[in-house]
Amino acid sequence: MTVSVVVPVKDEAENVASLAREIAHALRAEPDYEILFVDDGSSDATAARLSALKNEIPGFRPLRHARNLGQSRAIRTGIAAAEGNIIVTLDGDGQNDPADIPALLKTLRADPSLGLVSGVRVKRQDTASRRIASRLGNGIRQVLLRDGASDTGCGLKAFYRDAFLELPYFDHIHRYLIALVQREGHKVAFVPVNHRPRLTGRSKYTNLGRTLVSVHDMLGVRWLQRRHGGRTKVEEL
Repeated sequence: MTVSVVVPVKDEAENVASLAREIAHALRAEPDYEILFVDDGSSDATAARLSALKNEIPGFRPLRHARNLGQSRAIRTGIAAAEGNIIVTLDGDGQNDPADIPALLKTLRADPSLGLVSGVRVKRQDTASRRIASRLGNGIRQVLLRDGASDTGCGLKAFYRDAFLELPYFDHIHRYLIALVQREGHKVAFVPVNHRPRLTGRSKYTNLGRTLVSVHDMLGVRWLQRRHGGRTKVEEL
């Protein structure tokens, strides 16, 4: 297996079918792939909609948490179950455009020194308050982490599974993959991507809640950066 697409979802019953079909269409040129949707304890019909897609979409693998554990845990569950050596993640609300997946894969494969390629949303289709909060958060992040990321909230990323498994896990790790992959000695590239308005459902985050959690997490990631001894070549004697 070459590519595994991992999509965390919660209460996205109206979005999952169309999104899964779009992903499959975007991957049609790949020799082999799988699509893993991880239902993070939804209380609506998400699980039933995912189960119904198993016979429709080749390589489709729906997984489910018995209770809500958060987006990062859902991503980790999907990556742990994945068989591909390249992982692609995107949000389950339909705002990330699956048509951008081939560009991320092409960039990742073109440079062996890359560990991760992150999308950068060109025209954000969010509310003004969310865009302002995002700019503020990214500014603070650059002061602390200096990871070069201008759009850390973009869920569309491509990276090597082994690179992810090297990382220390914690809740909300998905927001800090760029800094943590760099910490392990890998390079990161950025690719402009489309961003679409949410058509159904609602966001699972508030601006205040996201900010309060981010402050603690950024300080923790900064500590991890400072406590890393660096990489070295290992030889068998």
